[in-house]
Amino acid sequence: MNKIVLMVVVLLCAANSFAQHSFKAIIKCAHHKEKLSGATVTFAGLNKAAIADSTGTVFFSNIPSGTHKVKITYVGRPETEKEFTFPLESTAAIDIFLEEEEHEEEEEVVIQSTRSSRTIQDIPTRVEFIAGEELDEKANMKPGDIRMVLTESTGIQTQQTSATSANASIRIQGLDGRYTQVLKDGFPLYAGFSSGLGLLQTPPLDLKQFEVIKGSASTLYGGGAIAGLVNLISKTPKEQQELKFHFDVTGASGLNTSGFYGKKFGKAGLTVFASRNSNKAYDPADIGLSAIPKFERYTVNPKLFVYFTPKTTMMVGANITTEKRTGGDMDFINNKNPSGYYEANNTDRYSTQFSLEHHFGKCSHFTFKNSFNHFKRGITSPGYGFNGTQNGTFTEATYAYHGEKSEWITGLNLLTDDFKENKITSTPLRDYQQLTIGAFVQNTMKVNEKFHLETGVRGDYIKDYGFAFLPRVSALFKFNTKLSSRIGSGLGYKTPTIFTEESERLQYRNVLPVDDNVNKLERSFGVNADINYKTKFDDVSFSINHLFFYTRIDDPLLLQPDGVNYRYNTVAGHIDSRGMETNIKVGYSDFKLFLGYTFTQAELHQGNIKAESFLTPKHRINSVLMYEVHEKWKVGLEGYYFSKQKLSDGTTGKPYWITGFMVEKLWEKFSVYINFENFLDTRQTKYGTIYTGPINSPVFKDIYAPLDGFVINGGVKLNL
Repeated sequence: MNKIVLMVVVLLCAANSFAQHSFKAIIKCAHHKEKLSGATVTFAGLNKAAIADSTGTVFFSNIPSGTHKVKITYVGRPETEKEFTFPLESTAAIDIFLEEEEHEEEEEVVIQSTRSSRTIQDIPTRVEFIAGEELDEKANMKPGDIRMVLTESTGIQTQQTSATSANASIRIQGLDGRYTQVLKDGFPLYAGFSSGLGLLQTPPLDLKQFEVIKGSASTLYGGGAIAGLVNLISKTPKEQQELKFHFDVTGASGLNTSGFYGKKFGKAGLTVFASRNSNKAYDPADIGLSAIPKFERYTVNPKLFVYFTPKTTMMVGANITTEKRTGGDMDFINNKNPSGYYEANNTDRYSTQFSLEHHFGKCSHFTFKNSFNHFKRGITSPGYGFNGTQNGTFTEATYAYHGEKSEWITGLNLLTDDFKENKITSTPLRDYQQLTIGAFVQNTMKVNEKFHLETGVRGDYIKDYGFAFLPRVSALFKFNTKLSSRIGSGLGYKTPTIFTEESERLQYRNVLPVDDNVNKLERSFGVNADINYKTKFDDVSFSINHLFFYTRIDDPLLLQPDGVNYRYNTVAGHIDSRGMETNIKVGYSDFKLFLGYTFTQAELHQGNIKAESFLTPKHRINSVLMYEVHEKWKVGLEGYYFSKQKLSDGTTGKPYWITGFMVEKLWEKFSVYINFENFLDTRQTKYGTIYTGPINSPVFKDIYAPLDGFVINGGVKLNL
């Protein structure tokens, strides 16, 4: 009997060991839960493989008992390996989730301008950012200021407003610089009078990233963000010490030195940035006038961080910048001709920043911010002077709730702007006091995996100008893992001041004050829509983003002649800017190719009269080819094309190309580089004179092309 029982047991074990089983699985995206047709599933030890059908399903039969390794591959995603023991507990289909391929710029960069906790691929608002190595490369080209970082982005140009002092403003999508709001860590430190030299007085070494929102961004940031906003995000202290120095010299007699230190010390942290930037007057065209002015600037920016508890953090910071800048007649600057033409700008900028953040659990937090900005600037030229002081404050309290499906951000803020002019000329004083009180609420909702919606509304009361109601909506559509689209629309406004590109060109000479009884808010409506596609073919990555944009500004404020003076008039009509941007990125091995195209049509409409906006190229091409061997070499070649531009005197500027070439060799603790900027020596002075009249009393034409021409610069960067 025992023998019979033993024989039955042996037969049952043998039958089980040779049993054949089936395996059914559905391959899905871990993030979007989308079924991945075309995924390959392989039982490596059994020499069995199958490709997922249109529903992402694979099926295997005749799988022997035991433990088997299953390998799953899909183009553009990391290979996944799983282990299954047969027989399985259930014959139902198994869901296998594949992670998305890591995208370096999306994984490492946290967008701050939207105040959302979501990753950039889940934010309905379209945000462009420049960070990491790209920001580091741009700093090689102009380490003394941030113009180069912004100029080389599609849809953005830096417009030079002075031929001899190189003053500049930011234009987004063909709109005047006053319609772009520039922030530093969310603080409005570059508005009104202090905007004139802001681009030139902000070195990039202490910046972690640039964030750009194009189109109306008024829900969170209020007036002035009609064309968009640029938010400069500073570095914060880390556990590991960061100590960097940057030394740069130029063939145009420029010298730039800067240093940054940051470190966490238990419950405290510190960052300190300091720089000195200078240049001798430079005249490459040999016309007797400076293309680069003589200047000397010092900047110090310390910040203290206190981590009271893991949930409560405080930051206190200060920014001090002082500069003396003189452009004009080279003989005057070099003390050879005391009666020559000159334009001198002496500026002092002092600001403070304070923030306190407290978290309530994991999903909500309260933030309080305050800043004070003191800006003093004196402009002098032969027989003329303009001198004034601006004091501004910004106070904001916000509460944010970050749920898995829905986010809420609500807050109140108070903005003051007080400008006082020192009486020098017979022109009436341009003093003003502005006070704005605002309240806002914004919701971001994850309706489902493929649709995210962001809605917001803001109400501002502006002293002397009344109430502004600003709704805004943005939507994100994820068609699949490769294809997505964003659509956004909103209202905006701009409070009238005399501080615009037009008056800056005149150095505010004979510009009459804004009259709040006559002038009114400029109000805007904007919409943009983009489509984004990304994929990978073997070792080649490819992505393309195409954006359509439209902005309309009603009751525009225009500077018009009034006898010997100039007056700001609110005109009946509107300004509109429309166009498109295309950005293409191709990567292969150590090579990256960036291609961009911008079409912009900006016009002023008054009744049946339609006039093209000045200094706005309709067509622009960006092209950059980079070769990078990680921590060893960086080599870049770039070219930028600008089409013809209409000028204010009725003429048309020439089309032109700007090219550059940069090489950097990197070691563990330092790197050296050389940059050949504008090596084709494109200069407006090659196309004709930039002024009329005698050289000791010139009347300058519009500046639409570079004046400094081909400039070589090189330097050393230390990372200790």
